[in-house]
Amino acid sequence: MHLFVNDLTVIDFSYLDAKRGIVGESWIVDVALIGNLNDQNMVLDFGVVKSQIKRIIDREFDHKLHIAEDSSALVSKKITEDDNLDVVYKTQDLELIYMSAPPSAYCFVQDQSISIDSVKPLIRATIMRHMPENVKDIEITLRPENIAQEYYHYSHGLKKHDGNCQRIVHGHRSKVTVMVNDAENRDWQLYWAKRWKDIYIGSEEDMDLGLLEQFCQQHDLLADNYFAFSYAASQGEFKLVCPKSCADVIDRDSTVECLAEFMLEVMQAQQPEQNIRVLAYEGVSKGAIAQSDVAN
Repeated sequence: MHLFVNDLTVIDFSYLDAKRGIVGESWIVDVALIGNLNDQNMVLDFGVVKSQIKRIIDREFDHKLHIAEDSSALVSKKITEDDNLDVVYKTQDLELIYMSAPPSAYCFVQDQSISIDSVKPLIRATIMRHMPENVKDIEITLRPENIAQEYYHYSHGLKKHDGNCQRIVHGHRSKVTVMVNDAENRDWQLYWAKRWKDIYIGSEEDMDLGLLEQFCQQHDLLADNYFAFSYAASQGEFKLVCPKSCADVIDRDSTVECLAEFMLEVMQAQQPEQNIRVLAYEGVSKGAIAQSDVAN
């Protein structure tokens, strides 16, 4: 007997890729439980699937930086004196990415790269450890949203957030819609899709020149080619050093509301007389809207 729940949750996360750098991603999760009927004539109560299984997936895989532990690009990982986990990763362009964060901010996968095929078995095994005896197996489907317009992959961290959004590298795969005078404007949508392709969006307020100098001296790097960010949040201390080639620094926080506002301001500066409306998504089926107040 199979019991299925589609669209159970969305995993919003980032992963390190030797070619692309820091990649924000959003995967929709479908599950199917295979087993015998219990004393309630169910494989498992839908309420349990929607609460317990969703909670396991969200806790273990959502809002984390996923790293392929068998990849040769993973230079080092070590626990520091303050119980943070430090990771150094080398891209194909021989640029380094460094993150320091509590261990709960990471998900390590025993494979050479992060993909749907490499992450699915880990999710299945994690869930099965919590299933009753009558559940014999579970099928996991991970799928990106079917987006028929422009989109981008971005990563960020929100230091003021009380929950897991404070983790300095987590991300989303997000579409963007720009309306100019009530007509969809693909030129602007393409602009944002290109500007924020595989990007880390950092805040000026979080830039850390001391960390930048220290890391670049330690690894014999040219500081002009890197950005460094750090902040303290309720879950701990977070640090990131990444190449400028995969980052965009803005003058505000990177909440989706602030991103929509930032995008509007950039476009309005070039088209001050036009009515512009931007729908900036944060992953799947959620986001923020900012619009100009130009008089007709």
